[in-house]
Amino acid sequence: MFRTIFTLSAFAAGLLSSSVMAAPTQDIAPRSARAADARAADSHAVLVAQNGDFDVYYDARGNRVIVDTETGKVLAIQPPQTRFDRRALRREGLRNLGPVEDDRYYLDDPEDTARLRRRQLEEEGLIVVPPVEEYDPYGDPVDAFPEAPLDGGNYGNNYPEAPQPVRPRTVKRQPLNEAAIEPVESTAPGDQAALPPKIDGKIVVDPSLSLGARQEVAALQVLLDRAGASPGVVDGRFGSNVDKALAAYNEITGSNLRSTDVVGIQAALEQSGGDAFASYSITPEDAAGPYVASVPEDYGQKAQLERLSYTSVTEALAERFHMDENYLKALNPEANFNRPGTIIKVANFGRLVATPVARIIADKGKKQARAYDASGKLIAAYPATIGSADTPSPTGTHAVSRVALDPNYTYNPNINFKQGENNKILTIPPGPNGPVGSVWIALDKPTYGIHGTPDPSKIGKTESHGCVRLTNWDARELAKIVSPGVTVEFID
Repeated sequence: MFRTIFTLSAFAAGLLSSSVMAAPTQDIAPRSARAADARAADSHAVLVAQNGDFDVYYDARGNRVIVDTETGKVLAIQPPQTRFDRRALRREGLRNLGPVEDDRYYLDDPEDTARLRRRQLEEEGLIVVPPVEEYDPYGDPVDAFPEAPLDGGNYGNNYPEAPQPVRPRTVKRQPLNEAAIEPVESTAPGDQAALPPKIDGKIVVDPSLSLGARQEVAALQVLLDRAGASPGVVDGRFGSNVDKALAAYNEITGSNLRSTDVVGIQAALEQSGGDAFASYSITPEDAAGPYVASVPEDYGQKAQLERLSYTSVTEALAERFHMDENYLKALNPEANFNRPGTIIKVANFGRLVATPVARIIADKGKKQARAYDASGKLIAAYPATIGSADTPSPTGTHAVSRVALDPNYTYNPNINFKQGENNKILTIPPGPNGPVGSVWIALDKPTYGIHGTPDPSKIGKTESHGCVRLTNWDARELAKIVSPGVTVEFID
């Protein structure tokens, strides 16, 4: 009896066990079929359990480990080289499908963390997303890699060739000769300063004389200088010297040019030699000098020097191009004047007057020296400093006795004037910074003459010791067209 009951119990338990095991088998079969379909649709898919709930971890080797959240069972292990690239799928989704509605982020993945933060910023309006076709947050910059090697395995080299070493050359130190100036290269028209603005149809020059406005005035000064009507230094400033030169220009040319006639000035410049300014390359001779550190005021100290040369390259070049030294520097603020090869902007004053002079008038009232040819036509006019109250200039008519270039100067306090505490006769060495500059045109009246000056910017604005003082370049020009016997008439 007991054996029968046990047998029946075992049989019943077997039936119950088989019925219980049948249910999961029936449930798994459809899932297996669906999973097979899914795997057929996507070879990279991973079968997960519990309605898709799983966790993703990364081990020390970089493998991606997928774990069932409920059971803790490892569902799959994906090595780095075999798992699909989620970044590529996201780019593809952005290009073809638009934004992903249900996108998961795994905070254990730094890339996902950054992407989640970016999406949050986009939703808050703090980041403007570019168009989808241009948006590639994971793209590598094109310029991050060097160019492909050329034939032979060498990379391209776009750098210019290194300059070849220049062989040293011997520079002969000698005084700069203004008369030996070669024609300079004119600048392009675009380098000229803009014309002054028009107000109510009239040209108005800014009273403050900014650098641009000063270049317009300087252009007028260059035009006047070309015609032989010297304005003194080209400094871009209106003044009595410009007014006198403009009147002389109209007399020489027979025109009626006004200082505000910008169109007329530009036309006259084109007809007389082109642009008012030109480019000049500083030469080794320019940089070599000779120069002196400074020129003392005391005549006794001057007499101890070998030569009263220029003190700097800028002083020498300013005088060579008939310019005020400070204005030359203002036109070339970045230039290194001490370096040969430096290209600077200078006044393009043209050629010197070459017509012989027959008569000179030294006008004390106008502070101007005017030169006429044999027919009585005005050919040149220069601003001048003529005498002073203490040492007045001669009166009446005198004649040129001789001409000396780069002369010494004899200081004699017993005849002329006394300078400082110097009571003895001194011989001052030659040079452009000497008391009579670089030219002496002696008159038949002893100790009087027409000469240059070490301070060209002061011509026509100061007093002299009785002589007719011009800029060095004006005195040199006059010295070339004058000869002994030419009359010099002093008028008040």
